[in-house]
Amino acid sequence: MIHLNITDEISRLRAVVVGTAASNGSAPDLEDAYDPKSAEHIRKGTYPKTSDMIPEMEALVAVFKKYNVDVYRPKEIKDYNQIFSRDIAFVIDDKIIKANILPDREKEIEAIEHVWSQIPKENRIKLSEAAHIEGGDVMPWNDHIFVGTYRGADYANYITARTNMTAVRELQELFPKKTVKSFNLRKSNTIARDNALHLDCCFQPLGKGKAIIHKEGFLEEEEYTWLVDFFGKENCFHITKDEMYHMNSNIFSISPEVIISEKTFTRLNTWLRSEGFTVEEIAYSEIAKQEGLLRCSTLPLIRD
Repeated sequence: MIHLNITDEISRLRAVVVGTAASNGSAPDLEDAYDPKSAEHIRKGTYPKTSDMIPEMEALVAVFKKYNVDVYRPKEIKDYNQIFSRDIAFVIDDKIIKANILPDREKEIEAIEHVWSQIPKENRIKLSEAAHIEGGDVMPWNDHIFVGTYRGADYANYITARTNMTAVRELQELFPKKTVKSFNLRKSNTIARDNALHLDCCFQPLGKGKAIIHKEGFLEEEEYTWLVDFFGKENCFHITKDEMYHMNSNIFSISPEVIISEKTFTRLNTWLRSEGFTVEEIAYSEIAKQEGLLRCSTLPLIRD
C-alpha cells in the first residue's frame, strides 16, 4: 500500500511519479496542439525530439535517486505523450484526486494504474464530470489550497483553460477545513507569452517563506496582490514575461532547502543560492517547448 501524504509544495519528498518520454511519437499536427507554445514549435520545426527529451527526464530521475526518493514511472504507451504526470492526478493530504483532463489523454491515467491500485480505495477520488481540473492548477499549502482557474464566460473557447469553478467548489467540499483560494489566470490559445496554462506557470511557493511570481499571469490585480501580501513583498521573486515563457516558476522543491531548476535560469538560480537554497541544475529546455517543466513532470505522493 502507498500511504499518501502531501500537505504543501516543499516538505521533504519521499515518493513521486515522474512522467516518461520513452515513446513520445512524432510531432503532433498543428491542429492537435494543446497549447500555444507547442504550436509555435510545431510551426517552426523545432518541436522536441524523443531522443532529446529522454536524457532530460533521466537527469531528473537521477536527482531524485541522489536524494533517496522513491520514483514510480508510468507504463509506456507507444507513440504517446506521457511526460506531464502532474496533469493527470494530484495528492492533497492522504487523497489522490483524478484530474478531469482533455478526453484525448485518458490513457495517461490508465498508465499509472500500478500506483493508483496501491492507494486505499476510499482515498481515490474522482470529481464530477462537470468539474474540469488539472494538477498544475492545484497547490496544497498547509491550511490553504491555491487553485488556478478561468472564470470568463468564454471558458469553453479556450483549450488553455483547464480548471473551472465547479472543480474549485468541489475541492472546497472535499476539504472543508482548508481555505480553497482561486486565482483567475490569463489565457491565450495563440500567444504563449500571454498564456498562464496553469497556476504553476506563473507562481510557485518555495521554502524559507519565499515564492516566485509573474504578475501578468493574473487577470485580477487584487488576487495577485493577495498572494504577494501572503508571502511578503520582500520574499517574492518577480519573473519577467520572457522568464515566464521559459517556465522559470515551474521548478520543483525536494525539501525546504533543495530545489531542482533548469540550468539556463541564471537570474533565478543566482537568487535562489543567495537566499541559501541548494540548487540542483539540470538541462530541461527541450521538455519546456511543450509549455511544461519540472513541476509539470512530477506527481508527488509522499512528503514528510
